Amino acid sequence: MPSELSTDIVIVGAGVAGLWLNARLRALGYSTVLVENARLGGGQTFKAQGIIHGGAKYALHGALTGASEAIADMPRRWREALAGQGELDLSGVRLLSEAHYLWSPGTLAGNLTSFFASKAVRGRVDQVKGEQLPPALQDRAFKGKVYRLAELVVDVPSLVARLAELAGDGLLAGERVEPLYEHDQNRLAGLIVDGRVIRAQRVVLSAGEGIQALLAELGVEQPTMQRRPLHMVLAKGANLKPLYAHCLGGGPKPRITVTTHPGADGQWVWYLGGEIAEADGVARDPAQQIAAAQKEIAHLLPWVDQSQLRWATLRVNRAEPAQSGLVRPDNAFLADQPGLLVGWPTKLALAPDFADRVIGALQRDGIAPHSHAPLPELPKPALATPVWDELLP
Repeated sequence: MPSELSTDIVIVGAGVAGLWLNARLRALGYSTVLVENARLGGGQTFKAQGIIHGGAKYALHGALTGASEAIADMPRRWREALAGQGELDLSGVRLLSEAHYLWSPGTLAGNLTSFFASKAVRGRVDQVKGEQLPPALQDRAFKGKVYRLAELVVDVPSLVARLAELAGDGLLAGERVEPLYEHDQNRLAGLIVDGRVIRAQRVVLSAGEGIQALLAELGVEQPTMQRRPLHMVLAKGANLKPLYAHCLGGGPKPRITVTTHPGADGQWVWYLGGEIAEADGVARDPAQQIAAAQKEIAHLLPWVDQSQLRWATLRVNRAEPAQSGLVRPDNAFLADQPGLLVGWPTKLALAPDFADRVIGALQRDGIAPHSHAPLPELPKPALATPVWDELLP
């Protein structure tokens, strides 16, 4: 690899945010280099549940929040891309479910009144019964109500693989990232990656939890990052049936959120988040967290035979821009520094919103595509392994 490269934009972090942004920029004619120090999607992206939210879960008690407004258009944009008719061609990416569901245990059905009053969900929710129910809820013992949300669930590994294809020759595996300053010492001229100079009109950091270390390396104090921890639970067994749903609880958050993913051996894996994975779940050790999940499943889905299931837990840090009181940011975030754009999508579904913000900043600053020499063959980062195959092979 030559010691010096030239490109329009260099991006650091090949999770869904960096990969989606990279593909958008290339579609607009920009030359890009996307740097990853580990494996593609190996940070937060492969630990996501793959739900393309439309804001419904943020309106469980009728409140139309900034989050529900910002994210409302995401399912449409993703569906168009998955059909090969959107801003990116994601045809071929595996769609795990055409819809996500909300299910209410019988005793809590009344709590849905304010939910249906919310403008965030009007016209985007339908009750389903009988054979329309998700397979895991098609049992005579089920007494709750189920509503189909206008959301979808994607297979994250196939999504990352497709976005990597769209990256073309611009993917670069690199461990050591340093700033390149020239002339005006307050403005970046690019990066030095493993000793190789990459000159660029702009540098974009989209490395999730890794942004904090990169900002320190660049001597940048703002924006600051927060970590909101989760303690997710995985269950695997030949008897599991697909389920993609939020279970309504007594509070503003889903009691439990279940998504189902294909293991390498063909068995289904349930990936459990929601309230069970938050504060109390974070405080539990793995054995306690598994026991809590088993108790929840036994209570909510008593017909599921747990005797042959294998269990594991996974601790995840959601890396986001720091917010007062450690609250969840409402939408994708982007901050400007001289020659540098720093951001977090805050949620997998908001990757298109993050790309919009970066592209808007480039256009505002008059950063247009330039002609560059073709990139040489670069060392490529490998695709990460799905967490369910690592933890429950």
